[in-house]
Amino acid sequence: MSRAFVKESDDDLGDALPQRPVPDHANYVTPRGLEQLRARVRELAESHERLKAESADDSEAKRKLREVERDQRYVLAQLERAELVDPAQHPVDEVRFGATVTVEDEQGHRETYSIVGDDEAEVSAGRISWATPLARSLLGAKVGDTVRCRRPAGERVVEIIAVNYPDRV
Repeated sequence: MSRAFVKESDDDLGDALPQRPVPDHANYVTPRGLEQLRARVRELAESHERLKAESADDSEAKRKLREVERDQRYVLAQLERAELVDPAQHPVDEVRFGATVTVEDEQGHRETYSIVGDDEAEVSAGRISWATPLARSLLGAKVGDTVRCRRPAGERVVEIIAVNYPDRV
């Protein structure tokens, strides 16, 4: 019989699950980001224990357990690499890691971004990783400065309207 029609065992699937890549750059975190990483470690540990008990005779639980184990490795690596940044050390009018910055483009359209670590970035909520081209173009700018922002849709020029640090340690 051809191997094409033989069902592989569930244990053989473990090797096929790709690892979550850990970025090469520093893992700067805000106080909020550090707590999110710690909370995620706790959540994954709870899920791991629950799924471990269920996986003895449930192939779906085995699959989910492998995913949780992969995520645990990633989050623990990120937590180990975490470098807490104290926004209180930054000048209040300059864009640095942990800042929330409001910009205005040439058409008068305003947007606000918080510059955070990779794991707490969420573009739809206005939180962008410090390692993105947009954040990098804003870093070091001060209120009143005009900056060229690179983004996938093309460059645009914005003025820094406001800078604040909501997560001062």
